[in-house]
Amino acid sequence: MKRSQHGAQGRKGRERAAPASGQTGLVVATHGRHVIVEQADGQRLICHPRGKKSEAVVGDRVIWQPTLEGGDEGVIVAVNDRRNLLYRQDEWRSKSFAANLDQLLMWIAVEPVFSEVQLTRALIAAKAADIPVTIVLNKIDLPGAPQARARLTPYTAMGYRVVELSLKQEAEAARSQVMPLLADRATLVLGPSGAGKSTLINTLLPDAAAAVGEISQALNSGRHTTTSSLWYWLDAAHTTAVIDSPGFQEFGLHHIAPMDLARLMPDLAPHVADCRFHNCTHRQEPGCAVQAAAARGDISPTRLGLYTALFDELSQPRW
Repeated sequence: MKRSQHGAQGRKGRERAAPASGQTGLVVATHGRHVIVEQADGQRLICHPRGKKSEAVVGDRVIWQPTLEGGDEGVIVAVNDRRNLLYRQDEWRSKSFAANLDQLLMWIAVEPVFSEVQLTRALIAAKAADIPVTIVLNKIDLPGAPQARARLTPYTAMGYRVVELSLKQEAEAARSQVMPLLADRATLVLGPSGAGKSTLINTLLPDAAAAVGEISQALNSGRHTTTSSLWYWLDAAHTTAVIDSPGFQEFGLHHIAPMDLARLMPDLAPHVADCRFHNCTHRQEPGCAVQAAAARGDISPTRLGLYTALFDELSQPRW
């Protein structure tokens, strides 16, 4: 596969010194139990987990060794400590998929109408992992822009940054808006199908399709394969990166305790300490400050309904 021409020396302080028995690398793509690891000199190779279970995800710094057979493949012997970790939802299972992120870029659009359930799950997952979020509303040239903007007003009030643009209509202007958001950070970009995320990736990286093809060939013997996540460098110095997760549907939240949920929702959190009972579920208990805030209109019925549904989901026993 094509070799990167630049050393991965950005993101200072993110990696620890590798032990003498292995080399440090960055996981830039995953597919099943196989991963692509970028070495310090920019070269990339396929690596496999030492055991049956693969724990490395895109963004991980790992320690790897050459395989006993030699060649261009390696074995991951350790995953370095992570600053943060995000999960994706697969029915009742949560599976880790990205680590060591500096921010999350939620890419939504006027059309198709975005799901507040998916948006809320993403914001909760990011809050639990202490990852800052920027919400980007694309396609504001469409007639439904005022309605979409109104739906995002509560999120602006919660303190989330919302950026509006029209990538397809004004590509250069939109690019000038997005690039400062990404500079010197590792950013996970997520969005529903049709929101224009692929247009964003292709605008930032005209060679993105070729990169995907090369990694697909390396991971799957020449057959096209969709990786769960893919790391792209945006600059020669390797200080700015975006991580794309094609086919992403929902964040996994089952690592979050139901009783912690309200504290991860900025509009509910300020009222939690005022509840009569310290173990209030904010459902039907007397003296619930969250319910009182909702009655006053300080919390929207939609957001309270989202909380209730998620609380029920996280309270279900897991098989």
